[in-house]
Amino acid sequence: MNYPFWDVGIGYGLLMASIAVIHVFVSHFAIGGGMYLVVAEISARKKNDSVMLEYLQKLSKFFVLVTVVFGAVTGVGIWFIIGLLNPTATEVLIHNFVWGWATEWTFFLIEIAAAILYYYGWQRLSVKAHLFIGWVYFGAAWMSLFIINGIITFMLTPGKWLTTGDFWDGFFNPTFWPSLWFRTGICILLAGLYALLVASLYKSGDFKARIIRYNSLWAIIGLVIMVPTLYWYWNAIPSSITTAAHQIMTMPIEAIDLAMWFAGGIFVLIVIFGFILPRWHHFVIAIILMLLGLGTFGGFEWMRESIRKPYVIEKYMYGNGLEVAKTQQYEDEGYLKQIVFRTGNDGADIYRHACQSCHTINGYRPLAPAFNGTDKIFIAGMVKGVSAIKSEMPPFMGTSEEASLIADYIYQRIDKRPLNEVYPLRGVALGKKVFDIRCGKCHVKGGYQDNTESLTGLSDEDYNDLLDNAGDLAEQMPPFTGSNIERQALIKYFKSLSKGGEK
Repeated sequence: MNYPFWDVGIGYGLLMASIAVIHVFVSHFAIGGGMYLVVAEISARKKNDSVMLEYLQKLSKFFVLVTVVFGAVTGVGIWFIIGLLNPTATEVLIHNFVWGWATEWTFFLIEIAAAILYYYGWQRLSVKAHLFIGWVYFGAAWMSLFIINGIITFMLTPGKWLTTGDFWDGFFNPTFWPSLWFRTGICILLAGLYALLVASLYKSGDFKARIIRYNSLWAIIGLVIMVPTLYWYWNAIPSSITTAAHQIMTMPIEAIDLAMWFAGGIFVLIVIFGFILPRWHHFVIAIILMLLGLGTFGGFEWMRESIRKPYVIEKYMYGNGLEVAKTQQYEDEGYLKQIVFRTGNDGADIYRHACQSCHTINGYRPLAPAFNGTDKIFIAGMVKGVSAIKSEMPPFMGTSEEASLIADYIYQRIDKRPLNEVYPLRGVALGKKVFDIRCGKCHVKGGYQDNTESLTGLSDEDYNDLLDNAGDLAEQMPPFTGSNIERQALIKYFKSLSKGGEK
């Protein structure tokens, strides 16, 4: 709350993903490409394979462009974006890892210089010098990964750093090594996939079949490394986090499942068109493989980012930039006193700092569909009881007055018509919609905090008493403030419930 706020219409998650995932994807196959170029060059020179050397020379031009141009520009873009989206967390990373970042930038400069020298040295350097420069290029690129890996894994598993504050405790954290080797496997996989893309443009013949098999081997080796290291990585994450992901916030599980399906697709296509039918490997297959590679890596990155919720730095800072250690201060003094740069609209200021890091009104992860047709009292109750929702969200630690300010800000931007007008439904169907909006965020039928059994077989009087006293049943439960039409529809829905489901 010590920084001005930046409003983004499309949502922070989409903006960050649009820059970060592409940058990380490209940087990883540039790292793997450095290893590929040198290893393949050594093999080609031993065999005096001029065709292969010509192929590698063309391939190296791309890696120079990727490293020097695209990688550098998107890398700067990431710094720009994280500084605007979550300046407080960025400040923590800079203060704790400033020398780590400085070392990484040094390796990146070496990587850039070596990539340029490697490309222009094909005809100008001796074989020994050229290979040496190639190894420098790969080594510097991998060391950049080594250092950045320590910092990004720290955000999920800070480990002993939480008590010691020591640089090395934070850097060599519980997920450092499995993440490093998993990412190394990704580098090798992606290098093979891009080399397959280039090779697919060659005319059919013995060389194309040979290079397709060679590149496919790289992809398979990458997959072989990724499978056990991903299992290692998952088990290095504290069980409290992975259990919550299974039970409460399923997005990380869905993301990693999707990544595994994409990886399986890569394996099948590589076996068929890389080893069995290499002459049939054409440009369309290569593009599909690249997209599957992007999906595999994107799924992993999405899992890594989402499984941290509600934290941006596990057990140290929430996703909205509020520090766990200051919980009591927020509860005693409220949020407004902590906001340094205020606009004069208190509701907007609190909403931006408490909610907007993850939500928009009508865009990414929108709030309007969750509150259309409701009222300020209900919205304020949901804000105060947000930690009970089936989602990994930071608790609201402000005052009741501040919750009402947020509620008013949201209410002014939603559809204010009654629910039965917002949604043209009647009877049980309307009741189910009322349940989904007013109850279902905390009580999922057949799942999280399911109270279905307690709602079956009651009388109309019992249901009305339940709704009359809803706000008194639990501290985090808002009162029922719906219209009489909503009430009667909800009771009809309750009556339709049975232990096995709806009837």
